[in-house]
Amino acid sequence: MVPKIKKILYATDLSKNSSYAFLYAVDLAKKHDAKIIILHAIEPIPAYAEAYGGLTSIQKKQQIDEMVESMKNHLTGFCKKAESQMGPPCAELVSKILVFTAYPPDAILNTADQEGCDVIVLGTHGKGFISYAFLGSVSKSILHRTQKPVFIIPLPSDKTAVDWDGI
Repeated sequence: MVPKIKKILYATDLSKNSSYAFLYAVDLAKKHDAKIIILHAIEPIPAYAEAYGGLTSIQKKQQIDEMVESMKNHLTGFCKKAESQMGPPCAELVSKILVFTAYPPDAILNTADQEGCDVIVLGTHGKGFISYAFLGSVSKSILHRTQKPVFIIPLPSDKTAVDWDGI
């Protein structure tokens, strides 16, 4: 018996590929009466780079907080764009928007487990001829380390004009 899909983890790096994959997450949620958790993981700044930044810990925290808030606003805009293409009720399908400073594969896998997600949806990067031979490093890491179903959505060549910028 195939388990029911009630929670979908949509992981995004805010690229056009991942924006296109969001349409699949919305469609999947509508078909299964499921909720979507949106996750964006910001890679931590290496310690050696932080040493050259000259920021105090308070300034670093403020900078990270501002970045997280900006990302959440950007991610909220995904729903508005999806509704223009797929119709409502996208906003009701999203139960959480999470933004973490963490290594993306770890953040995705940990969130999927902690939130009890049934599937993971993410986009891939198509970068020239190499894209035919290799998956992105995050996608590949997720596939090798999870027991959950993973939907990896490539950006088709006819969808390269999808405009998610300016949200």
